Amino acid sequence: MESQFDWLEIAWAALDERSRAVFTARREGRTLEEIGRAHNFTRERARQIFAKTSEHLRCFGDLVATGWRERIKVLDTRIAVSRAEIAKALGIRDHLAVEVFAEAVGYKPPRTWAGDLSGWWASSPGALEELLRAIAVHAPLSADELNKAIVEARVPEGVPVTTLLAHARSPLVLGRDGAWLRRRAKGRDAAYLWLLEQGRPCRVETMLEPTGHANVHALAEALRRDNRFVQLRPQGSWALAEWPGVSATPYSSATEALVGVVTEFGPITKKELFAKVIERYPVTTWRLQQCLLSDQVGITEDGLIDLVARGAQPNEESEPSRPPTMAVNEAGTVYGIRIAVDKDVLRGSGILVHTWITWKLGLRRAPMSLTFDSLELRSPLVLRRNTSGAQISSLRQFVEEHRMVLGCELAVILYKATKAAQIRHVCPAAKCPAWRLGAVS
Repeated sequence: MESQFDWLEIAWAALDERSRAVFTARREGRTLEEIGRAHNFTRERARQIFAKTSEHLRCFGDLVATGWRERIKVLDTRIAVSRAEIAKALGIRDHLAVEVFAEAVGYKPPRTWAGDLSGWWASSPGALEELLRAIAVHAPLSADELNKAIVEARVPEGVPVTTLLAHARSPLVLGRDGAWLRRRAKGRDAAYLWLLEQGRPCRVETMLEPTGHANVHALAEALRRDNRFVQLRPQGSWALAEWPGVSATPYSSATEALVGVVTEFGPITKKELFAKVIERYPVTTWRLQQCLLSDQVGITEDGLIDLVARGAQPNEESEPSRPPTMAVNEAGTVYGIRIAVDKDVLRGSGILVHTWITWKLGLRRAPMSLTFDSLELRSPLVLRRNTSGAQISSLRQFVEEHRMVLGCELAVILYKATKAAQIRHVCPAAKCPAWRLGAVS
């Protein structure tokens, strides 16, 4: 209960106007340099006035409010206590000068990612941020779930939690529907909440708008890395792993599933093999046909499929038709690939290419790869044949250094004998998107 005798008001009134102005400005966050300029004296003089004013207030408290230190120390200040609560313990009205007494017993403003929390004090300055980060770990959280978590964590009433969480350095970000999402996983968290609301599996294309993603492949890859999601095959829709009747397959890929079945059942016909794999890992037969190129499985003398490790001969694909984007010289020693710059190229992903090039270069099983040295790149260029297709490594460095943009074209020239590669920007100047935008001169 506040006393009718407000000794802090009396101590404050006893100060001259300049001392009160300097003290107030400093407590409101002004620098000593700014305060000195405003009053036409030095930074050091501003510091002296502030220190003398603080000492005057403390001494007055010692004279007329015996035991004030003990009364403040019994407050539960590990997380945070408001200035108003400290004033109440001192038996006075809330006032900016109360902070002098909080500091005198060793309390400090709680530290957060948004800076020091003004108007609050704590005996453990880092405890509040630690508590808020512990709450953030449970995201995504609806507004109601956040409020419940705040209460359960015993965050003192009045702490501006939502203001702190909305700060640019917060681990959370406010989603479109008012839910709190993890800043580094906001797309996946938004997808989780959206699927939860829909209550049924959905294709990734339908999740672009509610999750804020612009690229189908990027979102699908993000979901694939998150064990909260399960892709249902062969339809390709996505579900939540927590839903009844939905369980993640023990296999990470169709190839792994196929090898697992062959390992378990031994030599087997292709028809039987495909049927057993689809029971465990639903994919198309076209995808399973690709998986037969794995260097782990092959054909026995009697035409069955078995493990290469058990003596089967590895499969090799037949020569694909040459696409118009690829070329070879008459001697078969120099190969060219024409590539359009798209979002995957700009992002730095591996670039999918037609399997004709890998077949011609002898990469007829999977996984197999060739490495080419290139003066245009800081690391070697890798051409790889996987069971699902072929790709070359990222060309983002070249694209960025040559200021290429979406729609530009480049050529990769591979020298089979020397394992060397050259990369060229091959847009005609009159049609080059980068030239039209002024990105290159």
